[in-house]
Amino acid sequence: MFEFDAERMSELVDAYAIPWAINIVTALAIYIVGKIIVGVLVNLVGKLLARSKYDDMLVDFLKAIVNAILMLFVIVAALDRLGVDTTSLVAILGAAGLAIGLSLQGSLQNFAAGVMLLVFKPFKAGDFIEAGGTAGVVKNISIFTTLLCSPDNKEIIVPNGSIYSGNITNYSAKETRRVDMVFGIGYDSDIKLAKQILQEIADADERILKDPAVTIAVAELADSSVNFVVRPWAATSDFWGVKFDYTEQVKLKFDAAGISIPFPQMDVHIQKED
Repeated sequence: MFEFDAERMSELVDAYAIPWAINIVTALAIYIVGKIIVGVLVNLVGKLLARSKYDDMLVDFLKAIVNAILMLFVIVAALDRLGVDTTSLVAILGAAGLAIGLSLQGSLQNFAAGVMLLVFKPFKAGDFIEAGGTAGVVKNISIFTTLLCSPDNKEIIVPNGSIYSGNITNYSAKETRRVDMVFGIGYDSDIKLAKQILQEIADADERILKDPAVTIAVAELADSSVNFVVRPWAATSDFWGVKFDYTEQVKLKFDAAGISIPFPQMDVHIQKED
């Protein structure tokens, strides 16, 4: 018959049960208190980032990263209190992180570029940019890709790595832009009259700014034409309207004034031999 040994049971409780119970309660306390402290720190980081006017998506992502890292420390501390060999656990996590990093090199590059774009903000939603071998209006900037809409209304998804690793031209960054145009007239046309007409067209367009003043000058005596450069300034939103309308008015005014606009042509001479 099994005899209950109270003394032996008391020794087992003292040797194993009570220490384990204490360790479990301590580990739970470390986890609960650590989780509360992590929540406070993450909220503090979020408030600091929000004051810096960073993108909301970037703020949320950085908060999640900080929360994950701090909670990892809390979990390791709790497991260490339970007697788990955390050295091996950290080594396993490090090896797993390295393997994941090597397998996701391209994605990590896009991720890093996305973070840099959201932090430094070389462009924002609504800007017309040229980057990553394409151009369009920025619709959305995410962690891995940037969504553009082309002038002919095509959706273009560009990896952030391609954008950040090359040149970025932001056509919407400034409030005003210079419209660069070149117009050629024939050598037999009146240069002064042509210049006067070009100035009158600029003066009649209210979208063209008075300051800085429009530049109208003879830039080149080309093979078959005298070329004028015309460089008015306008609001960025009026850029294409000014360019198109000015070009149309030049053709109409030059035709009315009898000023010729040369075009490529070839004279062929045929010589007949007896």
